[in-house]
Amino acid sequence: MGRLIIHSATEQLVTYLRGELMAGAWRGQMPGGDRLAAELGVGRDTVESALRRLEEEGLLVNQGRRRGRRIDPAACGGGARKLSVGLLLDEPANRKLDYMLEVAHELAQAGHGVVVPPRAMGELGHDVGRIAAMVEKTGADAWLVLSGPRELLEWFSAGPVPAFAVFGRRRDLPIGGVGPDKPLALAKAARHLIGLGHRRISLLVRPRRRLPGPGASERAFLNELATAGITPGSYHLPDWEESVEGFHGCLESLFKVTPPTALIIDEAPFFVSALQFLGRQGVRVPEEVSLVCTDADPCFAWCRSSVAHIRWDSRPVVKRIVTWVNAVSRGVKDRRQTLTPSEFITGATIGPARE
Repeated sequence: MGRLIIHSATEQLVTYLRGELMAGAWRGQMPGGDRLAAELGVGRDTVESALRRLEEEGLLVNQGRRRGRRIDPAACGGGARKLSVGLLLDEPANRKLDYMLEVAHELAQAGHGVVVPPRAMGELGHDVGRIAAMVEKTGADAWLVLSGPRELLEWFSAGPVPAFAVFGRRRDLPIGGVGPDKPLALAKAARHLIGLGHRRISLLVRPRRRLPGPGASERAFLNELATAGITPGSYHLPDWEESVEGFHGCLESLFKVTPPTALIIDEAPFFVSALQFLGRQGVRVPEEVSLVCTDADPCFAWCRSSVAHIRWDSRPVVKRIVTWVNAVSRGVKDRRQTLTPSEFITGATIGPARE
């Protein structure tokens, strides 16, 4: 059974107005906010919020104060085409993420089809050649690449099929993209831990976040250590093979001689795995080691002790993806890369460093 998605009043109104525009309910000038609010029985603020969303999607054009909004006929069906959008996942479970379900729903509402290849990138060992062969065989009109490795994003950006990077190391590539702005939040988390006396802090991230060199968030973490007088090295950003054995082997190595007093774990699945490891070793959180996760996760709401994490809003991510697909459907090249704000949230999994 799929997850229930409850839409806000604005999102429901956007879906309704988009459908009416595509059906040709209005031509030329869009009715004003007061008129729509009265006809539809919704609040003026909700109407204005929905109209602004439709502007961002390109369906409406703001002509300035008191001049109303013009309907773009090309965007509302004239010249636009329905796309087959390929969804290239990092792992099969990513398909059930709340925001990916929302993306699929929004694209379907806009008339686009979503196709998921038979295998995720991780199942192909992140091998660019094998992934590229699968992509070409699938034959979608456009691709959404979730957490793609740098080499794969380079391949997409050089190819003829439009692609959009959802997360991944996309910086400086000619490809549209979106993701949370984590460097500042991660630096703040490191600064908070250092302020509590922690100096043996390890950041555990996937190999593609470390190789061929640290990503922006990882560099922000290492720079924060250096600013505090801690010489960063492989202890702080350890190397490990992306497998269950590799991850637990890394933890065993870290805790064998000079155990870290704090761990920052990238992604909730690795965070849960680390908790299991610490439980088996009898290491107490946060008395002996502090923990921070770089993402929020619904399961954290069921934890009796609040989890320190980095929080970001997925709604701007969903909106940006849908805007990009609609632009591609109109033949518009959209290579903008946008960031959504992130925030470090302290929790009960953090405590003072143990002497």
